[in-house]
Amino acid sequence: MDTNTLQILWFCLVAVMLTFYVILDGFDIGAGIVSLLIGRDQSRRALVLKSIGPFWDGNEVWLLAGGGCLYFAFPTLYASSFQGFYLPLMMVLWLLMLRGISIEFRNHIVSDLWRPLWDKVFGVASALLAIFYGAALGNVVRGVPLDGQAEFFLPLWTNWQPGSDPGILDWYTVLVGLLAFATLTMHGALWVKLKTEGSLANDSRALARLTAALVLLLTGAVTAASFSLQPQIVRSFTAQPAGLIFPALAVAGLGIVFLRQGDVTQFLGSCVFILGMMTSAAFGLFPYVLPSSTQSGLGLTIQNTAAANYGLSVGLWWWIPGMLLAGSYTWFLYRRFAGKVQLNSGH
Repeated sequence: MDTNTLQILWFCLVAVMLTFYVILDGFDIGAGIVSLLIGRDQSRRALVLKSIGPFWDGNEVWLLAGGGCLYFAFPTLYASSFQGFYLPLMMVLWLLMLRGISIEFRNHIVSDLWRPLWDKVFGVASALLAIFYGAALGNVVRGVPLDGQAEFFLPLWTNWQPGSDPGILDWYTVLVGLLAFATLTMHGALWVKLKTEGSLANDSRALARLTAALVLLLTGAVTAASFSLQPQIVRSFTAQPAGLIFPALAVAGLGIVFLRQGDVTQFLGSCVFILGMMTSAAFGLFPYVLPSSTQSGLGLTIQNTAAANYGLSVGLWWWIPGMLLAGSYTWFLYRRFAGKVQLNSGH
């Protein structure tokens, strides 16, 4: 297989793995937000946690897989990103740890103070993680001020304006962060509705309906802003109109959420929406993996960040059995724990 084909293939594989992560871990991040918004008492919060209990740590395997493949397939991108995004990456790491710690710690002590404290930590960490993931995607789409050595550093914020001197947070990345928050809240609410019954399921349905309307408004705003700020997106969709299938998937997925009533159907519609949004971003930026906000010629592409042909070829043979194993485990897990959850007296 020639070098260019391998580079494109690995770009697609990494994009697919990260999309799987957003879809799978996205619903348990969203469930954390749901517990924060409508988990009015300990029993409801415990039921939300039980709905994701067998899945949440397995879902994060896809983040490790995507990050690991990014490391060896595009090492220059990995090095540049971890240097430039050091501060937000450390914040994301702490939020991921706090979510896991809160799930494990809440049941260690039976106390009217202990469990509500960790339930609150779980909800707040989930909400912040959704916003930071969205802001991270916004930074990639907008571009960063790369220099001639493919290096950059971004403060948390500067003047809140995209341009030659941006911060991690500006009006555009915050807008994308809000869209991510609304999307994962909708996604999590549809999951909780799928897995529970009674008042919690009814409240989750109402929350999903509300956030779906917000997702629709924010998607329009983010789409318009992205086309305005990133000319590469315009070039990609103009040169390859067939790529419009990806935003069409997003529209179809959101339409299913609005127009269909079945629990499984609506949740799958949310999955399709996320799939469409993530693939639209990847297609719009291709061949860039990290554009420059100052000069397009300095952007990082699949060509100037990829590993050597031999490494990409060998890595592919390791990737295939690894993904078969991860995919089989994921399939078994979701089959084994299908159906509604009930709150037992021990929770």
